[in-house]
Amino acid sequence: MNIQINNSSDDPIYLQIKNQIKAQIISGDLKAHEQLPSIRFLAKELRVSMVTAKRAFDELERDGFINSVQGKGNFVAAQNKELIREEYLKRIEAKLQELLELSKIADVSTDELVVMLKTYVEGEYD
Repeated sequence: MNIQINNSSDDPIYLQIKNQIKAQIISGDLKAHEQLPSIRFLAKELRVSMVTAKRAFDELERDGFINSVQGKGNFVAAQNKELIREEYLKRIEAKLQELLELSKIADVSTDELVVMLKTYVEGEYD
């Protein structure tokens, strides 16, 4: 598991940890039922407090990405395909919002955006 903490990021450290672990689960880098490092070990490796690491794990468990087994540790949960799809839809929506903001700045119409998207998709699959 590879986690990079960016101290200049606007995101709090626990959220950086959570998002990076979640991304590794979604991408398949971390497999279902794989054991994660202990909170103590993760905190030591990342040089963060155990409270910070625990908060990241608690949120991952709340969101259904990991399971905590008393006395055994934390494990990657078997992934629900709808949950993963929902995560990708959120990413797409964020990119679309950014695209709309850029198109307003560049005075690109909705029709032009649709044509650009269709052209791009057709070019990708030819």
